[in-house]
Amino acid sequence: MRRGGRLPRCVHGRAQVEVTWCGCHKRRGLFRQHSVGVRGKRAAAALLALSAAEVGLWASIAPRSFYRSFPGGGRHWVSVIGPYDEHLVRDVGGLYLSLLAISVWALVRSQPEIMRLAGVAWLVFSLPHLAFHAAHLGPFGLAGRVGNMVTLGGTVVLAMVLLLPGPRRPAGTDVTCDQAAPSLGGVRAGKETGEVG
Repeated sequence: MRRGGRLPRCVHGRAQVEVTWCGCHKRRGLFRQHSVGVRGKRAAAALLALSAAEVGLWASIAPRSFYRSFPGGGRHWVSVIGPYDEHLVRDVGGLYLSLLAISVWALVRSQPEIMRLAGVAWLVFSLPHLAFHAAHLGPFGLAGRVGNMVTLGGTVVLAMVLLLPGPRRPAGTDVTCDQAAPSLGGVRAGKETGEVG
């Protein structure tokens, strides 16, 4: 590919913008890395958001039902650990709703800083939560023990995915469709290396 080659057009709103690239990088590989990195993080944020929505809404709207029946399907993971306290269950619901908000924000915006912020928020909650449940598995049967560790460990893993750095663009190629759109005539790449997702 010759220097100063052009990449496929970016669709920005209704206008199509052709971005000028330095021409020394293979097009397909760079864009494939970008989409996989962002897609993987968006998938992690979506799974965390679904988890937070289920727990947050249930504990906030029906705290006694949550206490007696969580996670459902005839299993009882909360009531076997201690006595019912409506205040604490509603607080847990509010905590999960706040995690839902930041997870949805990360999912919608898909910016590296917001993804990392959501990952940190989930880890700050999930690591001590996992540690507590790992130390209090006695009341559970085998299925409950495995279920607790898999679901709680899964939130830690998903949070870590949000913290991982995205693929890096080579130096001098830090251009987005948002940056290219105002000129509508193509934009030369920036000077610094930038994180894709």
